Amino acid sequence: MSGNAHAPILFSPFDAGGGINAPNRFFKSAMSEVLAVHGEFLPTAAHTRVYERWAAGGTGILVTGNVMIDRRALGEPGNVVLENGTPLDRFVEWTRAVHAANPETRFWMQLNHPGKQSPKFLTSEPVAPSAIPLGAGFETTFAPPRALDEARINAIIQRFATSAALAQSAGFDGVQIHGAHGYLVSQFLSPHHNRRDDQWGGSTANRRRFAIEVFRAIRQRVGTDFAVSIKMNSADFQKGGFEGEEASDLIAALSDEGIDHIEISGGNYESPAMTGVRQSVVREAYFLDFAASARKRTSVALTVTGGFRSVSGMEAALASGATDFVGIARALTLDPELPRHAATDPDYSCDVGRPGTGIRALDRMFMIAISYYEMQIRRMGYGRNPDPNMSAWRTVLHSAFALGKAAFRKRRV
Repeated sequence: MSGNAHAPILFSPFDAGGGINAPNRFFKSAMSEVLAVHGEFLPTAAHTRVYERWAAGGTGILVTGNVMIDRRALGEPGNVVLENGTPLDRFVEWTRAVHAANPETRFWMQLNHPGKQSPKFLTSEPVAPSAIPLGAGFETTFAPPRALDEARINAIIQRFATSAALAQSAGFDGVQIHGAHGYLVSQFLSPHHNRRDDQWGGSTANRRRFAIEVFRAIRQRVGTDFAVSIKMNSADFQKGGFEGEEASDLIAALSDEGIDHIEISGGNYESPAMTGVRQSVVREAYFLDFAASARKRTSVALTVTGGFRSVSGMEAALASGATDFVGIARALTLDPELPRHAATDPDYSCDVGRPGTGIRALDRMFMIAISYYEMQIRRMGYGRNPDPNMSAWRTVLHSAFALGKAAFRKRRV
């Protein structure tokens, strides 16, 4: 697909050294698949089918949904976990299948710890930088967290490194630290969520220490030829949250440390800008203006994720120089062959719309802006095609059933 006349940058390879070496500029951003079997926490045949299809569809870099580094700290039922003692056979099968479907595709694993964004039925006492509960109506479904002590902070840092080394052993081409959307790394960065007065909190430098130490620990384990990325917020879009100059300073600091790639997103559970809920933009890309500013602070490869729909919009973003890749998530769940379709049609566009039940509280409770697309992933995992006309009510019913079963299991163990 290289050398395409109507989008020459979009279909050009990217090789700036390190471990990226991608065949084009399509970057499949992480989406949680929630396809793991309860109690196993391992990738399944459904995971393999979905990622084989995305690879065959021509996406240059594929990032898994968040793989948890500790089975005691899950973000949701159906998470995959990779930690010491995890058998690697299923992970090896996963990477081999993707590389067989498209040898040029780079396959990265996203590593995550949810911190306090773990529902009560999964974690009765989650951990966080400070004992600050989630707000915005989430108080009933997420328990107040316990503040981490120094020993546990260091142990979690090493867990990130261990999981990265295991991912490398299983044949992944890189890893991505999930430092966005209100999960643990993001919580450390936020002055709202992190109110510590030790070396892990207070000043901007102290609050970014956790992210820096996670990267350093990973790099020490995987070496310099293995891609290491971070997904981070341009802003939390929350009063007192992480934003602006602090975000630019983190980019500069990680660049100085030698990170290979930075993906820019925004928002968290309490203020979900990553789903487009709070965005009102003229251009497709939600966070492109921030990326243009951040570009002045780094030469590291950047990806902007959120809002891309058309070939012309993607090419324009790349031509601006603000981003090196276009991050796509929801559109790829509706059209897993999006890159191949875009290569043959200069007017191609995939409009994901905004699914909903018409009842705002219900949509928020079941996070329809996310779970609707998880259902599309599930369809592909079971060998079916996506259904762009699927009712949001099906998502509500499925989520209620799945969460009910998970909660029941948790009460029994």
